[in-house]
Amino acid sequence: MAVDKPLRDLGMNSERLLWPSKGPGHFETEVQDLESKVGLSTLGKAVAWAHSKSMWPDTFGLACCAMEMMAIVSARYDIARFGMEAFRSSPRQADLLIVSGRVTHKMAAPLRQIYDQMLEPKWVIAMGACASSGGMFNNYTILQSVDKIVPVDIYVPGCPPRPEQLMEGIIRLHEAVQAGVPPAYDLRRVAP
Repeated sequence: MAVDKPLRDLGMNSERLLWPSKGPGHFETEVQDLESKVGLSTLGKAVAWAHSKSMWPDTFGLACCAMEMMAIVSARYDIARFGMEAFRSSPRQADLLIVSGRVTHKMAAPLRQIYDQMLEPKWVIAMGACASSGGMFNNYTILQSVDKIVPVDIYVPGCPPRPEQLMEGIIRLHEAVQAGVPPAYDLRRVAP
């Protein structure tokens, strides 16, 4: 049955039996309003909501940004309200990789290995100027951006960024997941 057609066009009058005071096609014109009042959803929206409410981060702290990242589990910032209080030590149990600090060329291969061990769907946050662009370390030992090794979903600027900035990045990631934006690795597969 076509969802965008009113029931009267399909020869059905079931909505008249439910509410005689409402005319034919009343529910089809207000589908969005009905969804919000009754709480209807699609399976995709429900899965996206569940993903955003139960992300388990894996930390990849390499420098001073890691100290700020550790602060988000304290009572002051309370990352537990997002279901993320348990930082995972195994990449196989995590679906969010927070890369904080500068990444040397020697650490590029272990970073990629950890990323590859994560189960899909998986997301990456580049925390700090060094992880995002190399920061003030423009030399031969420092990788000038983490996105050359792993696809990055959210960039959190700063040197080092405050815990509030990381929380803002996490909230923006949750909004993107709930809106149905695919992870960055999916976007790379689609791009020519």
